Amino acid sequence: MWRALAKPWRLAAALSAATVAAALVLAGAIAVALDRLGPPPIAAADETSVVVLDRKGRLLRPFATRDGRWRLAIAPERVDPRYIDLLLAYEDKRFHAHRGVDPLAVLRAGWQLVSNGRVVSGASTLTMQVARLLEPRTDRSVATKLKEMLRAVQLEAQLSKREILALYLKLAPFGGNLEGLRAASLAYFGKEPYRLALHEAALLVALPQSPERRRPDRFARAAKSARDRVIDRALKAGVIETGDALAAKAGPVPERRRPFPMLAAHLAQAEVARAPAQRSHTLTVDRDRQAALEALARARAAQLGPRHSVAILALDHATGEVLAHVGSAGFLDARRFGQIDMTRAVRSPGSALKPFIYGLAFEMGLAHPKTLIEDRPTRFGAYAPRNFDKDYQGTVSVAEALQMSLNVPAVQVLHAVGPTRLLARLRVAGARLALPQAETPGLAVALGGVGIRLVDLARLYAAVARGGESVGLRHRFEAPAPVFPGDTRAAEPPRLLTPTAAWYVAKTLRGTPPPENAAWEAIAFKTGTSYGYRDAWAAGFDGRHAIAVWTGRPDGAPAPGLTGINAAAPILHEAFARLGPTRAPFRPAPATAIVGDTADLPPPLRHFRGAQGSLQAAGAGGPQIAFPPAGARVEVQRRDAEVAFKADGGALPLTWFVNGSPLRAGAHRRNAFWRPDGRGFVRLTVMDRSGRTDSVVFRVEHAE
Repeated sequence: MWRALAKPWRLAAALSAATVAAALVLAGAIAVALDRLGPPPIAAADETSVVVLDRKGRLLRPFATRDGRWRLAIAPERVDPRYIDLLLAYEDKRFHAHRGVDPLAVLRAGWQLVSNGRVVSGASTLTMQVARLLEPRTDRSVATKLKEMLRAVQLEAQLSKREILALYLKLAPFGGNLEGLRAASLAYFGKEPYRLALHEAALLVALPQSPERRRPDRFARAAKSARDRVIDRALKAGVIETGDALAAKAGPVPERRRPFPMLAAHLAQAEVARAPAQRSHTLTVDRDRQAALEALARARAAQLGPRHSVAILALDHATGEVLAHVGSAGFLDARRFGQIDMTRAVRSPGSALKPFIYGLAFEMGLAHPKTLIEDRPTRFGAYAPRNFDKDYQGTVSVAEALQMSLNVPAVQVLHAVGPTRLLARLRVAGARLALPQAETPGLAVALGGVGIRLVDLARLYAAVARGGESVGLRHRFEAPAPVFPGDTRAAEPPRLLTPTAAWYVAKTLRGTPPPENAAWEAIAFKTGTSYGYRDAWAAGFDGRHAIAVWTGRPDGAPAPGLTGINAAAPILHEAFARLGPTRAPFRPAPATAIVGDTADLPPPLRHFRGAQGSLQAAGAGGPQIAFPPAGARVEVQRRDAEVAFKADGGALPLTWFVNGSPLRAGAHRRNAFWRPDGRGFVRLTVMDRSGRTDSVVFRVEHAE
């Protein structure tokens, strides 16, 4: 009896020993095979399309890889969960349970092969598919399948399930040169895969099984059939309800590929050229605003003519961040030379620089917005400017002269200010200006006799909105430059105008009549038209944004009738409307500003005296500032301490101006006292009874 019982135990023991030995041999063989196989080529998935993103991380423009593929990485958590559910239900139900190879799936596929004499279903897991995508092979032999299994085991040992899923989402083929879920979703549905309809998610699950034969843009019927099989399997697995399945099967199948986004194309291309090795670039641009202004540029260019283009630059003047950069009316429009970035083209600004001429006059104490000036035929040597309409208005205020863009008063004021001084100040504020070769600045600068870029014009108008303080334009997110102890340059950006002069300019431009059919909004703006109707400009600001617009022909050909007020200004006003609600364009009046009418001004400011009131008259019996001398550093010991001013010569009474604002002082005395409100550079001007002036710039410093 015991012998009879012992035989089965011996047989079982022998079988167990054989099984263990076989397992050990198999494990050893697998270990040897894995060692010979080497590490999985995960680095093969590193090359992806370069992407340019907006300030919120949304796609502005992708670029194809070097071999022409669209491969856009996406994290699994950024994908619609329904897609993940359908994918796992269709491809790999036990994805989160197995270690690369699903034994149950292998047994099922083997049994179906034996039972039916043909392959009914495969045993590939998602991990095995990733292994195949990392090492593409054309043959489908048993050896190839075994290698995929080994690679899958390696991948599971080195990567998390999330990382493996991310590789699949990046590498899966979707037909043609589309790789990865994100590229396919953009190409077939025109949207990111963050939110997908059920029929869209099902189609994207079905395509990688046979990407070329199921391409919906070529084989819509085959694509629909494959999509419906995914829906049926998901229904059977309990992932979706019957009603949802029926609705999904009725959903449309896209029959064409959509173009990839190409927003802020010029800026994106320049950014990628700057750092070609960088795979992702984030700009300060806002995608929604960019799209709205690009649509506006296309629509207005179509109205203007087949060769016309439009460029728009919109920025947050508080930070200098570029919110929208429209370089042309269409990047791919060859008739309009669309690939030329007209925001960086040097063109004549027409009258668009006039506000800065008047701003310097306000700062130098030569004028006030309510100062009266003559608009009459005037000759400056051989130069005799005329107004745009060839008519004259007679006696007007400086504010009216700027709002009506009268040429003669602007040239008079520039004659007093000095063209060289104007251009020097604009350059200090960061603008790049171009003069004809071998020419010096002349009075024609007032009417556009200098070249400027749209980006620089936007920067200048933003400075006025900021109270005269210049701001550097930023189009990419990056860490600010470090501020070192004792480095005052970072704390004191260059100035275009003093706060008072900038406020005068802003208040004046707020009163500029809007173009026809435009609402009278809280926008301060100015237009410009270059000689020969080649360029039309408009630039302005509200309480938050500054926008500059150019329109014309990129080839420089004239466009008769094209003016800033009828072509560029309507685009400017609509651009502000598309950015959102506007706010008051100017800050509260500085304490030093004179708010009143002409009669409230000091006598020397009531009528503009032309060149005789400029610095050129100093020294011909006029006043001269004795203290502080030009370039001096005046140290203030206490916050409430005063600085003494002294002048020699000139006819009493004297009027003192600090940064363009009159100083309350004894008019019949040659000295005055002023209490600084901070440190930095100060422009001091003194004017005598005859309008003769002297001016110096000095720096106020506080004792540490």
